[in-house]
Amino acid sequence: MIDLTYADQVAHSYAGDKGAVVKALQAIQEHYNYLPKEAMEALATELGVPLSQILRVATFYKAFSLEPRGKHCLEVCLGTACHVRGGARLMAKMETELGVSAGETTDDGDFTLGVVRCMGCCSMAPAVRVGDDTYGRLRLDKVSGLLRHYREEGEE
Repeated sequence: MIDLTYADQVAHSYAGDKGAVVKALQAIQEHYNYLPKEAMEALATELGVPLSQILRVATFYKAFSLEPRGKHCLEVCLGTACHVRGGARLMAKMETELGVSAGETTDDGDFTLGVVRCMGCCSMAPAVRVGDDTYGRLRLDKVSGLLRHYREEGEE
């Protein structure tokens, strides 16, 4: 069971504002790193909208997740330029290093591995994004160090 204090505060701050669904969901997800069902129920009640409307928004936008995600969301670009320049090999290396497949979260909760089809930085292919950080021209021999950097960041 998670502590819903923050979700209740967010929901209450947008009470009655039916146009605030996306903003409220963003705030909730930023805090919990996903959208807990109980938080969406509280939001629906405070905004005065059906839960189905909240779920429709939450499932429409790829940025939202209904499942718990790792501390670091790691996305490998497999768009055309990145694919041609080794994106699939990067993905395979990361799957091996992390012990998960695309769409899964590591057992320790550190990483969720995902795929994107374009990051808009084709000149830097192959590219990987970890949270808000983008790494271009990433080589296979740099993957272990990149993952170690984010693991150590969480230990500080």
